[in-house]
Amino acid sequence: MAERLILVGRVAGAFGVRGEVRITSFTAQPEALLDYGALLREDGTPGLTLAGGRVAPGGLIVRATEVATREAAEALKGLHLFIPRSRLPPLDDDEFYLADLIGLSVVSPAGESLGLVKAISNFGAGELLEVAPADGGPTWLAPFTLAAVPDVRLAEGVVVVVRPD
Repeated sequence: MAERLILVGRVAGAFGVRGEVRITSFTAQPEALLDYGALLREDGTPGLTLAGGRVAPGGLIVRATEVATREAAEALKGLHLFIPRSRLPPLDDDEFYLADLIGLSVVSPAGESLGLVKAISNFGAGELLEVAPADGGPTWLAPFTLAAVPDVRLAEGVVVVVRPD
């Protein structure tokens, strides 16, 4: 089984006339993308190899070895950039990456099976867990707050969620 890829950025377009690329970073510190160097496409094939850059409002302005012109940079607009999960820094025992929750079982506080974590989204007001019900019904969203998600037991593969009405 291939290693899970983690979305770390998206090409926002070109910057200037010399082929620099604007990247929206999804990392806690935008400049962390520069440390990863080689970024992948969603299918695991090479995406961009960052050769340097700087922090800018909304992300980074970078030089990529594959991009020589403004037109080439503009053509990449919308490209999602990934790294293998194993390249993320290690965490303390009581910490986890949100991406680690995808695929975990979702249970109510009483232990009733509610489904699986399908995805995690953030539309500007905080993270939302998208839950795919075990019965195959439509997915539903739960805010990733202490009130709605009182417990995450990563070692057991379980997320406790208080289902919204």
